[in-house]
Amino acid sequence: MKKILLASVAVFFVGAAHAADVVYDAPPAAPVAEIPAWSWAGGYLGIQGGGVFSEGTASIPGASFSDDFNGGYVGGFVGWNFELGNSFILGLEGDVNYNFNENSYAGGIDAGQDWSYGIRARAGYAVDRALIFISGGWAATNAYVDIPGVGDFDETFNGWSVGAGVDYAFTDTMFGRLEYRYSDFGDKDIAGFNVEIDQHTVGVALGVKF
Repeated sequence: MKKILLASVAVFFVGAAHAADVVYDAPPAAPVAEIPAWSWAGGYLGIQGGGVFSEGTASIPGASFSDDFNGGYVGGFVGWNFELGNSFILGLEGDVNYNFNENSYAGGIDAGQDWSYGIRARAGYAVDRALIFISGGWAATNAYVDIPGVGDFDETFNGWSVGAGVDYAFTDTMFGRLEYRYSDFGDKDIAGFNVEIDQHTVGVALGVKF
């Protein structure tokens, strides 16, 4: 009886020892989904608006007159970005805007700008979902003078613009913008006056990538 008991105890401990030697592999960890990096590459379009601050100078031989034409603007834009690597971006953008900056003078004379438009190259640096950029290119505007009993005069001015701003992506397709731009539209003759126009704009925009 004692031998049987000792044998049973021995079998138990041997079995326990073998069980201790069994190695169980842990189940593989679930794969972690990789979050794609935000990309500014591709096309986009949007709407914009803000403040417009223009200065017009009208001159004739021996005399000149300057005035500020301040107001607002609304418009739209479309463009395309190219990624160069290392977070650098190059792009091309065009826009069309309508200005609300008419001045009225004695005798019922009205003067101001209506349409303005341009095409600019952009260069920027992306920081996560923000794109800090500078821009420059061709700019044009239509200016007019309405003189009761004489006529309505308008001319298209061509010049250049430079600017800077930041785009920020709210979602994978929608972004906002804050931008400053300076434009020099050169000079043209209107109603017997040589007129020069330059302009500052500060605006915001909402765009969609596609």
